[in-house]
Amino acid sequence: MGMELDWLKDFMALAEHGNFSRAADARHVTQPAFSRRVRGLEDWIGTPLFARSAQGATLTAAGETFHPLAQALLQNLDHARRLALSIAERQTTSLAIAATHALSFTFFPGWISRHVDLETFGKLNLVSDTLEACEETMLSGEVHFLLCHSHARMATKLDERRFESVEVGRDALVAVSLPEAGKPRWPIPGPAGRPTQLLSYSPASGLGRILASRPPHQENSDGTEAVFFSHLAAALHAMVRDGKGAAWLPETLISDDLASGRLVRAGARSHDIPLQIRLIRSPDCRNRAADALWERLLV
Repeated sequence: MGMELDWLKDFMALAEHGNFSRAADARHVTQPAFSRRVRGLEDWIGTPLFARSAQGATLTAAGETFHPLAQALLQNLDHARRLALSIAERQTTSLAIAATHALSFTFFPGWISRHVDLETFGKLNLVSDTLEACEETMLSGEVHFLLCHSHARMATKLDERRFESVEVGRDALVAVSLPEAGKPRWPIPGPAGRPTQLLSYSPASGLGRILASRPPHQENSDGTEAVFFSHLAAALHAMVRDGKGAAWLPETLISDDLASGRLVRAGARSHDIPLQIRLIRSPDCRNRAADALWERLLV
């Protein structure tokens, strides 16, 4: 009897929930059927993976060893499936574009509408994620393009000698705060003895990577103390609007807030960090639609 993919998924569910009934519900099967499939995996391997008791099910030593391997196998199978699909679509009228979260809902919709007739185009797939995840997607050849913010000092995993890019827009990182009595509640630099609460980016964020590339004298002299981290500019934006601190946010995201006075600059305009918005082309994932868009952008 061969091993079935569902057995691995059942194993992961039971390891997570520690209870046959809850795990079966999560897998949308009856408990008897679920129990049979778990037993089938154990029979196939040749040893128990769970210790059963009235309190539930816990991993045996063999189960503990098997757990990360099963998780990696499921992830690799999913990656293989997505890669095979992307290869099959390369010869069709389709585009797959990875974009960072911040640009996915501020810049991308208007930009793609100007360059692609969505009413007559075949398939367009937008993959929205952190810059770190988008770079990995590009390196694995799963998408045609990556849309992201760029700065001359920002480190990247994509070798410029292999990955061509073109500037498609401009943006800036602006330090903003909720106003209070006509001034920023959380100014940058912060006042002496009272550091400004800074809402910051986690390392996976491209914008965080850009901020981290600032010269040390700039980063260490702004009188701020990081109190919250997220890879989502939208999350930092919501926290700033709630008065929880100051944050460096893309101007494309906060232009309406600045125009209405809902948010104000936390520092001088000279502190803004100019950014490029660049479209990076995959050297491995290519089709007619991707070539046509690239040629249009280079005109």
